[in-house]
Amino acid sequence: MPASIHFNDILLVFVVISSMALAVIFPDFGFRFRMLPYYCLMIIFFLSYLSIDIASIWTTLKSHSTEITVFSITKLVVLPVVFYFAFYFIAPSYALSALLLTGVSVGVVAPMISNMVHGNSALVLVIVVITSVAAPFTLPAVVKIIASKDVTISFMSMLQMLATVIFVPIIVVEIIRHLLPRLVKPILKIRFPASLVLFAVINLGVFYRYASFFKNEPWVILMSAIVVFVLAAIYCAIGIVFFRKSSLEDKLAGAVMLGNLNNVLIIVFSSEFFGPVEPLVAAMYTIPFWVIVIPLRYYRNRMTRAI
Repeated sequence: MPASIHFNDILLVFVVISSMALAVIFPDFGFRFRMLPYYCLMIIFFLSYLSIDIASIWTTLKSHSTEITVFSITKLVVLPVVFYFAFYFIAPSYALSALLLTGVSVGVVAPMISNMVHGNSALVLVIVVITSVAAPFTLPAVVKIIASKDVTISFMSMLQMLATVIFVPIIVVEIIRHLLPRLVKPILKIRFPASLVLFAVINLGVFYRYASFFKNEPWVILMSAIVVFVLAAIYCAIGIVFFRKSSLEDKLAGAVMLGNLNNVLIIVFSSEFFGPVEPLVAAMYTIPFWVIVIPLRYYRNRMTRAI
């Protein structure tokens, strides 16, 4: 097994795929979890935000202010529009999926992924915080403006949903840090096993409703897998090109910040307002979410030898 892939990574992918399959094969069982995805998502965000050191953000923000501003606008506004129209002409059924995945915030585990490939993790952390705060406002706006012909959903409904699942966990984290700081370490120790259970419950509570669709259209699963790997490859390439004049660490950070996105949020968000293709594509992105570590490590080793 490559050093860049760990047992926990494989276990996570297995849990995600098997829970999706279980919901589709046994929809009556998945139906029992239909009310839980929304709350499970907030718990996942709570566990993730608890590990973020807010104090370390300011130094990086000062030293990379221009790059951070331009990158954030590109990530949240420009690229979602570009990818939407690219897919609209190439594979229109997946245009909205491309917009949602591209326009969502950077994954909260991205700094950990950056550490694995020796990228600029401080820069990644700043972008995680900025995009997490901004995405509840930018994503609904982009969806409403760009995809208004295809979807008829209230901007305020999307904003309310995203703002609740993102900001409530942040508030709870800050309360615990200030009032009950001794709880932080014990909670973080159970983060991974708890996340596995939460991921499984989310998939069970989301995908049961699409059981008949996937049974009648199994080819959609294969197409979704192809789409997410194409997206991940393009994301990483754009991230590297964006920081082409910067250090190797910044290039790797750029690839991680685009390639490691908050797909779990899109699973729940799109199942609430869209579906069934959009939640499936978002769930399938879990595979390249972790697999991108392998080509990025290869890229780093190759560039290091070339110096």
